[in-house]
Amino acid sequence: MKLISYQHDNAVRYGVLLGNNVVDMRHCMNDAPASINDFVALASSQAGLMASIAARAASAAVLPLARVQLLPCIPRPSKIICLGVNYHDHAAEGGNTVADYPTIFFRGPSSLAAHGDAIPIPAISTSLDYEAELALVIGKTARQVPEADALKHVFAYACFNDATFRDYQRKTTQWTVGKNFDQTGGFGPHLVTADELPPGCVGLHIESRLNGRVMQSASTTDMVFHVAPTIAMMSACMTLEPGDVIVMGTPAGVGYARKPPVWMVHGDVIEIDIEGIGVLRNTIANEAVATAA
Repeated sequence: MKLISYQHDNAVRYGVLLGNNVVDMRHCMNDAPASINDFVALASSQAGLMASIAARAASAAVLPLARVQLLPCIPRPSKIICLGVNYHDHAAEGGNTVADYPTIFFRGPSSLAAHGDAIPIPAISTSLDYEAELALVIGKTARQVPEADALKHVFAYACFNDATFRDYQRKTTQWTVGKNFDQTGGFGPHLVTADELPPGCVGLHIESRLNGRVMQSASTTDMVFHVAPTIAMMSACMTLEPGDVIVMGTPAGVGYARKPPVWMVHGDVIEIDIEGIGVLRNTIANEAVATAA
Protein backbone atom coordinates (compact mmCIF):
# COMPACT_ATOMS: atom_id res chain seq x y z
CA MET A 1 0.00 0.00 0.00
CA LYS A 2 1.14 3.56 -0.73
CA LEU A 3 0.40 6.34 1.76
CA ILE A 4 0.89 10.10 1.64
CA SER A 5 0.63 13.07 3.98
CA TYR A 6 -0.87 16.21 2.51
CA GLN A 7 -2.62 19.48 3.15
CA HIS A 8 -6.12 20.17 1.86
CA ASP A 9 -8.62 22.87 2.86
CA ASN A 10 -6.09 24.26 5.35
CA ALA A 11 -5.90 20.96 7.22
CA VAL A 12 -3.15 18.36 7.44
CA ARG A 13 -4.38 14.93 6.30
CA TYR A 14 -3.01 11.54 5.34
CA GLY A 15 -4.45 8.83 3.17
CA VAL A 16 -4.10 6.03 0.66
CA LEU A 17 -2.58 6.81 -2.72
CA LEU A 18 -4.46 5.23 -5.63
CA GLY A 19 -2.80 6.21 -8.88
CA ASN A 20 -3.33 9.95 -9.31
CA ASN A 21 -5.92 10.11 -6.54
CA VAL A 22 -5.88 10.03 -2.76
CA VAL A 23 -8.43 8.60 -0.35
CA ASP A 24 -8.59 10.40 2.99
CA MET A 25 -7.87 7.90 5.75
CA ARG A 26 -11.08 9.02 7.49
CA HIS A 27 -12.95 7.30 4.64
CA CYS A 28 -10.99 4.07 5.12
CA MET A 29 -11.47 3.34 8.81
CA ASN A 30 -13.64 4.26 11.75
CA ASP A 31 -12.09 6.74 14.18
CA ALA A 32 -8.94 7.28 12.16
CA PRO A 33 -6.15 8.74 14.33
CA ALA A 34 -5.57 12.45 13.85
CA SER A 35 -1.87 12.11 13.02
CA ILE A 36 -0.07 9.73 10.73
CA ASN A 37 2.36 8.91 13.57
CA ASP A 38 -0.53 7.55 15.64
CA PHE A 39 -1.90 5.73 12.61
CA VAL A 40 1.45 4.02 12.03
CA ALA A 41 1.43 2.78 15.62
CA LEU A 42 -2.15 1.52 15.36
CA ALA A 43 -1.70 -0.15 11.97
CA SER A 44 1.46 -1.89 13.16
CA SER A 45 -0.29 -3.34 16.20
CA GLN A 46 -3.56 -4.54 14.67
CA ALA A 47 -3.38 -7.53 12.35
CA GLY A 48 -5.65 -7.22 9.36
CA LEU A 49 -6.19 -3.48 9.65
CA MET A 50 -4.24 -2.63 6.49
CA ALA A 51 -6.21 -5.19 4.46
CA SER A 52 -9.45 -3.65 5.72
CA ILE A 53 -8.24 -0.17 4.80
CA ALA A 54 -7.27 -1.31 1.30
CA ALA A 55 -10.70 -2.85 0.77
CA ARG A 56 -12.52 0.29 1.88
CA ALA A 57 -10.22 2.61 -0.08
CA ALA A 58 -11.02 0.76 -3.31
CA SER A 59 -14.63 1.95 -3.21
CA ALA A 60 -14.28 5.24 -1.28
CA ALA A 61 -14.52 8.78 -2.62
CA VAL A 62 -11.24 10.03 -4.06
CA LEU A 63 -9.58 13.41 -4.30
CA PRO A 64 -7.37 14.19 -7.30
CA LEU A 65 -3.75 14.36 -6.24
CA ALA A 66 -3.36 17.61 -8.18
CA ARG A 67 -5.73 19.31 -5.71
CA VAL A 68 -3.65 18.65 -2.61
CA GLN A 69 -0.33 19.96 -1.34
CA LEU A 70 2.01 17.10 -0.55
CA LEU A 71 3.88 17.08 2.76
CA PRO A 72 6.90 15.03 3.83
CA CYS A 73 5.71 11.44 4.30
CA ILE A 74 5.91 11.86 8.09
CA PRO A 75 5.66 15.63 8.59
CA ARG A 76 6.83 15.72 12.22
CA PRO A 77 8.87 12.65 13.20
CA SER A 78 10.10 12.66 16.79
CA LYS A 79 13.49 11.48 15.52
CA ILE A 80 15.22 11.46 12.14
CA ILE A 81 18.31 9.28 12.52
CA CYS A 82 20.74 9.38 9.60
CA LEU A 83 23.68 7.13 8.72
CA GLY A 84 26.83 8.51 7.15
CA VAL A 85 29.45 6.66 5.09
CA ASN A 86 27.17 3.61 4.88
CA TYR A 87 27.99 2.34 1.38
CA HIS A 88 31.35 0.73 0.67
CA ASP A 89 31.86 2.64 -2.59
CA HIS A 90 30.94 5.99 -1.02
CA ALA A 91 33.42 5.40 1.80
CA ALA A 92 36.10 4.70 -0.78
CA GLU A 93 35.41 7.80 -2.89
CA GLY A 94 35.70 10.01 0.20
CA GLY A 95 38.83 8.33 1.50
CA ASN A 96 36.99 7.08 4.58
CA THR A 97 37.56 3.84 6.44
CA VAL A 98 34.59 1.54 6.99
CA ALA A 99 34.11 1.37 10.76
CA ASP A 100 32.61 -1.32 12.96
CA TYR A 101 29.86 1.06 14.11
CA PRO A 102 27.83 3.42 11.92
CA THR A 103 28.38 7.16 11.75
CA ILE A 104 25.18 8.69 13.13
CA PHE A 105 23.75 12.19 12.89
CA PHE A 106 20.28 13.65 13.35
CA ARG A 107 18.04 15.84 11.23
CA GLY A 108 15.21 17.98 12.58
CA PRO A 109 11.66 18.06 11.16
CA SER A 110 12.12 21.61 9.79
CA SER A 111 14.81 20.25 7.46
CA LEU A 112 12.32 18.03 5.59
CA ALA A 113 10.87 18.75 2.15
CA ALA A 114 8.00 17.09 0.33
CA HIS A 115 8.07 15.56 -3.13
CA GLY A 116 7.75 18.45 -5.56
CA ASP A 117 8.95 21.12 -3.14
CA ALA A 118 11.70 23.54 -4.07
CA ILE A 119 14.90 23.05 -2.08
CA PRO A 120 16.15 26.55 -1.31
CA ILE A 121 19.74 27.79 -1.60
CA PRO A 122 20.38 30.63 0.87
CA ALA A 123 22.81 33.43 0.09
CA ILE A 124 25.35 32.12 2.63
CA SER A 125 26.33 28.99 0.66
CA THR A 126 26.63 27.69 -2.87
CA SER A 127 27.86 24.13 -2.17
CA LEU A 128 24.59 22.19 -2.14
CA ASP A 129 25.13 18.46 -2.74
CA TYR A 130 22.67 15.61 -3.41
CA GLU A 131 22.54 12.20 -1.69
CA ALA A 132 20.20 9.41 -2.79
CA GLU A 133 19.07 7.44 0.26
CA LEU A 134 16.58 4.85 1.46
CA ALA A 135 14.43 5.92 4.41
CA LEU A 136 12.44 3.66 6.71
CA VAL A 137 9.63 4.46 9.14
CA ILE A 138 9.41 2.67 12.47
CA GLY A 139 6.01 1.10 13.14
CA LYS A 140 6.35 -0.57 16.54
CA THR A 141 8.16 0.80 19.56
CA ALA A 142 11.63 -0.72 19.61
CA ARG A 143 13.94 -0.92 22.63
CA GLN A 144 16.81 -3.40 22.83
CA VAL A 145 15.50 -5.32 19.83
CA PRO A 146 17.61 -8.25 18.60
CA GLU A 147 18.64 -8.12 14.95
CA ALA A 148 16.56 -11.22 14.16
CA ASP A 149 13.37 -9.38 15.17
CA ALA A 150 14.28 -5.91 13.94
CA LEU A 151 12.39 -5.91 10.62
CA LYS A 152 9.13 -6.59 12.47
CA HIS A 153 9.40 -2.99 13.69
CA VAL A 154 9.48 -1.41 10.20
CA PHE A 155 6.22 -0.01 8.88
CA ALA A 156 7.23 1.42 5.50
CA TYR A 157 9.97 2.77 3.26
CA ALA A 158 10.44 5.89 1.11
CA CYS A 159 13.04 7.74 -0.93
CA PHE A 160 15.15 10.42 0.74
CA ASN A 161 17.50 13.10 -0.55
CA ASP A 162 19.96 14.02 2.19
CA ALA A 163 20.80 17.31 0.45
CA THR A 164 23.76 18.86 2.23
CA PHE A 165 25.58 22.19 2.28
CA ARG A 166 29.11 20.79 2.30
CA ASP A 167 30.90 23.94 3.45
CA TYR A 168 28.70 24.13 6.55
CA GLN A 169 28.95 20.37 7.12
CA ARG A 170 32.72 20.81 7.43
CA LYS A 171 32.74 23.94 9.59
CA THR A 172 32.81 21.69 12.67
CA THR A 173 33.59 18.06 13.48
CA GLN A 174 29.83 17.52 13.80
CA TRP A 175 27.77 17.46 10.58
CA THR A 176 24.59 18.87 12.11
CA VAL A 177 24.50 22.36 10.60
CA GLY A 178 25.20 21.35 7.01
CA LYS A 179 22.51 18.66 7.22
CA ASN A 180 19.76 20.81 8.77
CA PHE A 181 19.16 23.80 6.54
CA ASP A 182 15.43 24.35 6.18
CA GLN A 183 13.55 22.25 3.61
CA THR A 184 16.59 20.39 2.25
CA GLY A 185 15.79 16.76 3.09
CA GLY A 186 13.47 15.51 0.37
CA PHE A 187 11.22 12.76 1.77
CA GLY A 188 8.78 11.03 -0.56
CA PRO A 189 7.13 10.68 -2.97
CA HIS A 190 5.08 8.37 -0.72
CA LEU A 191 5.42 5.60 1.82
CA VAL A 192 5.41 2.02 0.57
CA THR A 193 4.47 -0.46 3.27
CA ALA A 194 7.14 -3.00 4.12
CA ASP A 195 5.07 -5.98 2.96
CA GLU A 196 5.43 -4.81 -0.66
CA LEU A 197 9.25 -4.80 -0.62
CA PRO A 198 12.07 -7.32 -0.02
CA PRO A 199 12.96 -7.77 3.66
CA GLY A 200 15.10 -4.81 4.68
CA CYS A 201 14.95 -3.54 1.07
CA VAL A 202 18.10 -5.52 0.28
CA GLY A 203 18.97 -5.76 -3.41
CA LEU A 204 17.08 -2.70 -4.68
CA HIS A 205 18.55 -0.40 -7.30
CA ILE A 206 19.07 3.16 -6.03
CA GLU A 207 19.87 6.08 -8.31
CA SER A 208 20.09 9.86 -8.38
CA ARG A 209 19.65 11.95 -11.51
CA LEU A 210 20.54 15.63 -11.81
CA ASN A 211 18.74 17.24 -14.73
CA GLY A 212 18.32 13.75 -16.19
CA ARG A 213 22.00 12.80 -15.87
CA VAL A 214 22.68 9.72 -13.73
CA MET A 215 24.96 10.74 -10.85
CA GLN A 216 24.64 7.76 -8.50
CA SER A 217 23.72 4.20 -9.44
CA ALA A 218 24.07 1.34 -6.99
CA SER A 219 22.36 -1.46 -5.11
CA THR A 220 21.25 -1.31 -1.51
CA THR A 221 23.15 -4.57 -1.14
CA ASP A 222 26.32 -2.43 -0.95
CA MET A 223 25.31 -0.95 2.41
CA VAL A 224 27.81 -1.45 5.21
CA PHE A 225 25.08 -1.62 7.86
CA HIS A 226 21.73 -2.89 6.61
CA VAL A 227 18.32 -2.10 8.06
CA ALA A 228 18.04 -4.91 10.61
CA PRO A 229 21.42 -4.43 12.33
CA THR A 230 20.92 -0.66 12.28
CA ILE A 231 17.61 -0.94 14.14
CA ALA A 232 19.20 -3.35 16.62
CA MET A 233 22.11 -1.01 17.30
CA MET A 234 19.98 2.12 17.60
CA SER A 235 17.38 0.46 19.83
CA ALA A 236 20.15 -0.67 22.15
CA CYS A 237 20.79 3.01 22.88
CA MET A 238 17.40 4.72 22.56
CA THR A 239 13.71 3.96 22.23
CA LEU A 240 12.58 4.03 18.61
CA GLU A 241 8.98 5.21 18.43
CA PRO A 242 6.27 4.82 15.78
CA GLY A 243 6.81 7.43 13.10
CA ASP A 244 10.55 7.75 13.72
CA VAL A 245 12.60 7.83 10.52
CA ILE A 246 15.97 6.21 9.83
CA VAL A 247 17.84 7.33 6.70
CA MET A 248 20.27 4.69 5.49
CA GLY A 249 23.14 6.55 3.79
CA THR A 250 24.17 7.20 0.21
CA PRO A 251 26.25 5.40 -2.46
CA ALA A 252 29.17 6.78 -4.47
CA GLY A 253 28.77 9.56 -7.02
CA VAL A 254 28.03 12.54 -4.78
CA GLY A 255 28.94 16.00 -5.98
CA TYR A 256 31.78 16.83 -3.61
CA ALA A 257 33.80 13.76 -4.71
CA ARG A 258 33.74 14.72 -8.39
CA LYS A 259 36.51 16.65 -10.11
CA PRO A 260 35.54 19.41 -10.38
CA PRO A 261 32.84 19.23 -7.68
CA VAL A 262 29.23 19.33 -8.87
CA TRP A 263 26.94 21.55 -6.81
CA MET A 264 23.22 21.96 -7.38
CA VAL A 265 22.17 25.40 -8.58
CA HIS A 266 19.01 27.39 -9.18
CA GLY A 267 16.78 25.71 -11.76
CA ASP A 268 18.19 22.20 -11.33
CA VAL A 269 15.94 19.17 -10.95
CA ILE A 270 17.15 16.36 -8.71
CA GLU A 271 15.51 12.93 -8.72
CA ILE A 272 16.00 10.02 -6.33
CA ASP A 273 14.79 6.74 -7.79
CA ILE A 274 14.58 3.53 -5.74
CA GLU A 275 13.36 0.31 -7.31
CA GLY A 276 9.92 -0.69 -6.05
CA ILE A 277 9.37 2.59 -4.20
CA GLY A 278 9.21 5.43 -6.70
CA VAL A 279 10.86 8.66 -7.80
CA LEU A 280 11.33 11.61 -5.45
CA ARG A 281 11.67 14.83 -7.43
CA ASN A 282 12.63 18.32 -6.23
CA THR A 283 13.66 21.52 -7.94
CA ILE A 284 16.45 23.76 -6.67
CA ALA A 285 15.80 27.47 -6.22
CA ASN A 286 17.61 30.44 -4.78
CA GLU A 287 16.02 31.10 -1.40
CA ALA A 288 14.51 34.48 -2.34
CA VAL A 289 12.81 32.91 -5.37
CA ALA A 290 11.62 29.84 -3.42
CA THR A 291 10.18 32.04 -0.65
CA ALA A 292 8.37 34.27 -3.13
CA ALA A 293 6.83 31.21 -4.83
